[in-house]
Amino acid sequence: MRFDEAYSGNVFIKSHPSYEESKAVIYGMPMDWTVSFRPGSRFGPARIREVSLGLEEYSPYLDKHLEEVKYFDAGDIPLPFGNPQRSLDLIEEYVGQLLDAGKFPVGLGGEHLCTWPVFKAIHKKYPDFAVIHIDAHADLREEYEGEPLSHSTPIRKVCGLIGPENVYSFGIRSGMREEFQYAKESGMYMAKFDVAAPLKEVLPKLAGRNVYVTIDIDVLDPAHAPGTGTAEAGGISSKELLEAITMIANSDINVVGADIVEVAPAYDPSEQTQIAASKFLREILLGWVK
Repeated sequence: MRFDEAYSGNVFIKSHPSYEESKAVIYGMPMDWTVSFRPGSRFGPARIREVSLGLEEYSPYLDKHLEEVKYFDAGDIPLPFGNPQRSLDLIEEYVGQLLDAGKFPVGLGGEHLCTWPVFKAIHKKYPDFAVIHIDAHADLREEYEGEPLSHSTPIRKVCGLIGPENVYSFGIRSGMREEFQYAKESGMYMAKFDVAAPLKEVLPKLAGRNVYVTIDIDVLDPAHAPGTGTAEAGGISSKELLEAITMIANSDINVVGADIVEVAPAYDPSEQTQIAASKFLREILLGWVK
């Protein structure tokens, strides 16, 4: 797949015209083939780009400007509609090529199953990596109604890949009893309900490590982000998630990639969900791309 050609659609604000000169690459994973409630997250990546035109290029949180980091928006991966396994294979191949080229991958979803092939690609490059998972849902099921390829399974899958002791989940407030039991008994870290306070305690323990960060937009309360497929009441605010992103930026961990998933624009005519995701992406680019 080609990375060095300019994307013909809307790009994220201040996207650099050169792939070769860019440190980070934004790519979309427009897939919602396995969702269990409301589809539509395949339209998230495009809309996050479009609303970024309303963003300020300066971040008062990090005192940085988007001109200070070079990133290339490669557009969306062309995924075969309705074919989960082939889609996952293409994502893994795509991200693997980015990593081989020394790029920092920034994915836009799409359903959360999209992160599973990214985990596999990261593991090949950084076999010692850890995961920071920010989400409303545990995503620790082994299958959903008999289907192992489900948006409710990626964190259980990565526990099997790198060991549950290397997985840190925050903001969790939904899941089966068995998922919470697994988290408790397996040795993984799970902070229920909150993000910023427990993250502050965990980050020193991850100092010096390679870490991949995956953010499901439904960690936010539906009042802040109604545009998602499986909204869960009782979530955090946009302010708290921005605080968490800033804490990660100011920590001693080595972030090796990130994604924002599950933005479904059709359910938020106010556009506050996609606008929030766009702002989070700005902070990720400014704070995590070294």
